[in-house]
Amino acid sequence: MGAAIGALATPALATPASKSAVDPRTAFHLIGDGTAATVFVDAGADSAVRRVAASFADDLGRVCGTRPTLIEGHIADVRGPVVVIGVLGQSAMIDQFVRAGRIQAADLHGEWEAFRQIVVDNPLPGVARALVIVGADRRGAVFGTYDLSQRIGVSPWHWFADVPVRRQRDILIPAGSRRDQPKVKYRGFFINDEDPCLSGWAIKKFGGVNSAMYAHVFELLLRMKGNYLWPAMWGKAFADDDPASMVLADAMGVVMGNSHHEPMLRAQEEWHRHQDQGITGGAWDYTKNGDHLRAFWRGGIERMMSKGDGKAYESVVTVGMRGDGDQAMAEGTATGLLEQVVTDQRRIIADVTGKPASETPQVWALYKEVQDYYDHGMKVPDDVTLLFSDDNWGQLRRLPDPAAPPRKGGYGIYYHFDYVGGPRNYKWINTNQIEKVWQQMDLAYQHNVRTIWIVNVGDIKPMEYPLGFFLAQAWDPEAMTPQALADYPRAWAAATFGPEQAGAIGEMITAYSQYTARRKPELIDQSSFPLGGVTPAGLDGGEFGMMVAEWDALEARMIAVRARLSADQRDAYYQLIEYPIAAMANLYRLYYGTAWNRLLASKNDARANYFADMVETAFRRDGELVQRYHSINGGKWDGMMAQVHMSYVIWNDPTQQTMPSIMRVGADTPNDRRRLQPKFVDRVGAPPGVVAREATAFSRAHDGKGLRWTPIADLGRTGGGMIALPQGRAATTQDDAVHLDYDMVIQKAGPATLTLYLAPTLDTTGRGTSRIGVSIDNGPVQVLQVSLEPTGGEHSSAATKRWADAVCDNVVRLPAQLGAIGTGRHTVSVWRLDDNVVLQKLVLATVAEPETYLGAV
Repeated sequence: MGAAIGALATPALATPASKSAVDPRTAFHLIGDGTAATVFVDAGADSAVRRVAASFADDLGRVCGTRPTLIEGHIADVRGPVVVIGVLGQSAMIDQFVRAGRIQAADLHGEWEAFRQIVVDNPLPGVARALVIVGADRRGAVFGTYDLSQRIGVSPWHWFADVPVRRQRDILIPAGSRRDQPKVKYRGFFINDEDPCLSGWAIKKFGGVNSAMYAHVFELLLRMKGNYLWPAMWGKAFADDDPASMVLADAMGVVMGNSHHEPMLRAQEEWHRHQDQGITGGAWDYTKNGDHLRAFWRGGIERMMSKGDGKAYESVVTVGMRGDGDQAMAEGTATGLLEQVVTDQRRIIADVTGKPASETPQVWALYKEVQDYYDHGMKVPDDVTLLFSDDNWGQLRRLPDPAAPPRKGGYGIYYHFDYVGGPRNYKWINTNQIEKVWQQMDLAYQHNVRTIWIVNVGDIKPMEYPLGFFLAQAWDPEAMTPQALADYPRAWAAATFGPEQAGAIGEMITAYSQYTARRKPELIDQSSFPLGGVTPAGLDGGEFGMMVAEWDALEARMIAVRARLSADQRDAYYQLIEYPIAAMANLYRLYYGTAWNRLLASKNDARANYFADMVETAFRRDGELVQRYHSINGGKWDGMMAQVHMSYVIWNDPTQQTMPSIMRVGADTPNDRRRLQPKFVDRVGAPPGVVAREATAFSRAHDGKGLRWTPIADLGRTGGGMIALPQGRAATTQDDAVHLDYDMVIQKAGPATLTLYLAPTLDTTGRGTSRIGVSIDNGPVQVLQVSLEPTGGEHSSAATKRWADAVCDNVVRLPAQLGAIGTGRHTVSVWRLDDNVVLQKLVLATVAEPETYLGAV
């Protein structure tokens, strides 16, 4: 089998072009007849470049079956095709090609992480053709090389998810050149909330969260073209636990930082260690213990500068301060005190580095209450990156004004795929829709947030899918268009499992993401969704039953596709597709059975016993699914799915996995009726007078003011979402007439209530509310307002309660009274007023709407 590598079909996901589309007479034969080209790198190249050259040689071996020759520094004896990897201005071979006019690299000078892949004819005696991968800097060379690895079929997840590599005997690289570079400067992830899963797994696999584990993490990050990492921090100290970790990160080209509340490259855990040395411990209070804190922070910067020859380990230094253990600062903390903290920290940076503080990259995280200080006028040095955050549940809290003058340090976003805190921890499984990630991060990019994108991924697994998407979008947000977003699931599936099942797998991962995002599994119990009730003809499963049926159908599709995969794909399939779908389908069945069991037992109905059996079976199966995850590939992932994920009663994790309580009906029930199997009847639909429309099923779209209504498939809990693009634009008015029309036929006259179902979003301007307009039959426009206030504490106000409901239900329900209407056709219009308001569904009702979670259908 052979392939010609063509252009990227979707950002960061490659697809082979037709072999006939590439002229073999001018193409570079990366692999020819089962033999790979030689790989060359200068002996004096940066360690990151030498490492990626060796890694690429390994990748070629994975593809063709035999690892090619890797030459470091002596190219005179090379014959045949060769891949040359290096950095402009640091590689004698590449600089020789530039001087001779063999390659054009002027557009790489001084660029950040840019690269060019160039096919060069007759570059050296005995070498008819070479492929030159030239980086503008060391990571440019790394990314240019790993980009090619991915395009020839080596997944970034080949180790971290056991994605197999398809063997190929011939791979052609078309003549010419290809250039790329990132549009966001620092792109990465934060390992957090990592107990018990990643920590337990790492102890079993590597003896701890150490450099042996981080070697795989760093490689994964770089293969996804990320460059920035916040390390695990629950009871851990990256540079203190294993000093080799810090050295290895720099050697591989990874920029290290620390989390939002760990300033000056010091892990919070370190404050509670080495107290015999006199510089740690005591109150984490700058007014009472400033001398110790300054000495502690100085140690972090001194460690950064310990590389030798006055050089630093490449880092972004977190500045500022939160309370000990990621808590809020003391009540009434003055912005002036925080400003003084940062001033003193920057003085330490300048003193230890011997350079102005502005020459050391720094970030100040405006997380939780620190954003409030910023809103009240806290001054931040212009060269410090301002890191805004989401609300821990995927809604961005604040963004800069697109018209604001640029800052030298720019802006960043700290996003969450995982969280520990109220209203409920969510740590177990991926519940993130890439469509929502895209909408929020595209919004950030349109607001000029382009310096740092970092996401909390918990244990890394099982966030493989959204993490890959996040970093792909971060590399080139402009290329991640709505069409590229729509194409991504299939492209990801093709890159991971091959083209044969790509369509089916892409559809499954999309459906899984939508179903799971409806409500975090930690928030689900037997009362989360309504049952239809007991009828004389049988049991009506209602909306809960409909959702279980969707999961059952998805699981059946997953099993059917699994049967068509090869044996070497099964482990990856289990991790990425099978376990998430099977485990979530099983969890829904567990709580569905519990709901019926309790309802029927309360009526002394023996059918309750059937559902008691169902609950026990589901609980047992949950453990079996986890055990299988822990045993695949020789137990490679033992411990990674140890997170408790059912029977929560407060915001925090239960101490152990517990089956919901069930009841059995017996004693006075005849034996022949104790095991009755229930009969189900069709779900009762919406009554006359209730009409629902998915947002994407509009009748007419009215664009204007440079905005265009765009459907985003699958964004939301049921169908898709409607957004006026581009995002980041100013508010519009009724006179601008940017609106959507929905023609609806009402069968029963009466006073009409229109309920809009919106994706949860927050006002990012600081105003506090977001607006959307509604009207009916060309009548006056009602302005509806959404006011949500994120909180990590008590829900003590109407706005905080609305926010908690919105993030738990993953929807904002916004009602409007439209007055009395008659039967027949009516036109409901929805008006774009403010940016970042995403319409998912409309329900128009002239009668009482039955209880639903997802809205009428």
